[in-house]
Amino acid sequence: MSITSDLETGLDDAARLVALSNYVVALVGAGISVESGIPPFRGQGGIWTKIGEPAMSGYQRFTDDPKGWWEERLSDRDELAEFMKALDGAKPNPAHQAMAEMERLGFLQHTITQNIDNLHQEAGSTAITEIHGNRLKLRCIECNSRFPLKGFPLEVVPPLCPRCRGILKTDTVMFGEPIPADALRSCYNHTEMCDCMLLVGTSAVVYPAAEFPIIALRAGATLIEVNPEETPLSPYSQVVLRAPAGEALPALMQRLRSTQT
Repeated sequence: MSITSDLETGLDDAARLVALSNYVVALVGAGISVESGIPPFRGQGGIWTKIGEPAMSGYQRFTDDPKGWWEERLSDRDELAEFMKALDGAKPNPAHQAMAEMERLGFLQHTITQNIDNLHQEAGSTAITEIHGNRLKLRCIECNSRFPLKGFPLEVVPPLCPRCRGILKTDTVMFGEPIPADALRSCYNHTEMCDCMLLVGTSAVVYPAAEFPIIALRAGATLIEVNPEETPLSPYSQVVLRAPAGEALPALMQRLRSTQT
C-alpha cells in the first residue's frame, strides 16, 4: 500500500484518485466537528472525559421510563447542557463547505457521518446518512419515522408518533441502543458501491462505522485518510493527508476544480 507523507503531493494524489473514481463515499467522524468548536466525546476536553462515560444501559433506561427520561431532558438537570450549547452555536467550517461543493460538482456521491450536529446539511450537502442520528430530529422507536424537533409539541411527555402512536425519542443514538435499521442498511449499501472512501476526522475505532472502510478495502476500494492523527486505518490508506479537514479538504477541492477545466 503506497502512503503519501508530503501534504502537497498527497493532495495531488488524492485529487487524482477522487477524479478517477466512480463512487466516492466519505466516512466522517468527530474531528470535523471539533473544527467548528464542538468538543469531542473523548480525549482532551472531551465530554465523557469531564463527566464520565455514560452507562451502556442508557437506552434501557429510556424504554423503562420514557416519561422520566423526557422530564429530565427538558429540565436544567441535563448533564449534556454544555455540549448542547456548543452545538447550538456551531457553524459549518471550510471542511463541511468543501464536502458540499464536492457533492454538488459530482466528486462525492454520499457522506456517512457519525456526527449529530446537522452541519453537513447547513453547508449544503444532501446525500447523507447519519448513523448516530440528528440532534434536530425526533424518531419513533416503533416505525423509525422521523420528525423535526423544532415546533413539535412536548407539553405532554413522552411524545407519541403521529403515524403509529409509538413513543418518540430524540433521533440521536443512545448507549445500548441499536443503530436504526434504515440508517445501517444505507451505510452498507453505499459502502458496497464505493470504489473510493474518504476517511475524514474519524478515529476508526467506533463500530459499526469502523467496519465500513474495511469492507470497502476488501472489495478493492481506495482509502484516503484526512486526519492530523494516526489511526488504525492509516497503514491501509493509499493516501494520508496529515492535516485538519478544514485545511485539507478545501485544498483538495481546489485541485478537483482544476480537473474540470
